[in-house]
Amino acid sequence: MSIKIDNISAEQQKLILKISEGHFCDLKSIDINPAKLTQTLSAFANATGGELYIGIDEEGKGKRKGRKWRGFADQEAANGHIQALEQFFPLGDHFAYSFLYCEGSDGLILKVEVHKTPDIKTASNGIPYLRRGAQNLPVDTADKLERLKLNKGITSYENETVGVDYKLLESSPVLSKFLSAVVPSAEPDSWLKSQLLIREGKPTVAAILLFAEVPQVILPKHCGIKIYRYKTRDRVGSRQTLAFDPITIEGCLYDSIRDAVSKTGEIIENVPILGPGSLELIKYPTITLHEIITNAVLHRDYSIATDTKIRIFDNRIEIESPGKLPGLVTVENILTEQCARNSAIVRLINKFPNPPNKDVGEGLNTAFDAMWTAPLWLDR
Repeated sequence: MSIKIDNISAEQQKLILKISEGHFCDLKSIDINPAKLTQTLSAFANATGGELYIGIDEEGKGKRKGRKWRGFADQEAANGHIQALEQFFPLGDHFAYSFLYCEGSDGLILKVEVHKTPDIKTASNGIPYLRRGAQNLPVDTADKLERLKLNKGITSYENETVGVDYKLLESSPVLSKFLSAVVPSAEPDSWLKSQLLIREGKPTVAAILLFAEVPQVILPKHCGIKIYRYKTRDRVGSRQTLAFDPITIEGCLYDSIRDAVSKTGEIIENVPILGPGSLELIKYPTITLHEIITNAVLHRDYSIATDTKIRIFDNRIEIESPGKLPGLVTVENILTEQCARNSAIVRLINKFPNPPNKDVGEGLNTAFDAMWTAPLWLDR
């Protein structure tokens, strides 16, 4: 397969030679073993993507350390590297190969662009790697592999079982009210089993989160919502700038989302900001608060023992959803890409009356649109 050659200017070449190696970029010599390169591509693909430049030498040490452009003599000279890489990372949606040529410079640089992949990519040694800073860290234990699967949305903690008797859910008013609206009607025991919310006599995490009256008692620190009000515009709030003790929201997910949206809106309406000519009280679009908080709660990683956090500052609101972005979702494509980390929770909460997640995949776009049309005089 022919790989395109991009001609770059001397100025562009200088920029490449000055690139800092880190979480999103790596530079390698053409002398490196191709098998070693597969570790870098695996690491990028399993994290958030990145770029690899092959044909850059490191020269000198300490303050005298520098870089030199020394590429492949021609495309054929890079065949060994390309074949080794494409065996594990074929050209396609997630991997792109190209050559860079700068007139007057030594040879062709092979550039590989890597995007975050939905599946786990292993290197030629059969081990997956994960990019952390400028390092490629091996995912070489069962615990590390399970964490990577959770991070990528391949597995979900919602399917794990909880060490309590599922019959405690049968007396839950949340489940009773829910089943009263289910068509056709069903008994709690048979319905929970039919939805795969019970395994070996134990309820799943999803079952507890959705139908236990107070899931936080059963899964402490895994599913609460904390609201903080900081009277500052600083980047980080402090104990000294807290307006009052943090508010804890508890209850099943359906009730928690509703209560968190309501309480957050109530607090915000008492935050004065400088308007066109004076201090004014503001009101965020309720739909924005609803959609962002709903996303934070439904798509968080419930294996992480920390609460969903809502931080209200004088000039902004921060909502922290524990866990990494799942699947192919990145900061750049979050408005267009979809991936439900907790598919059972997302599906079943939509069956509640007036569900919080009405339009699948449209929530964040709705939130953004509402914010742009809101009469706010905040820093933009």
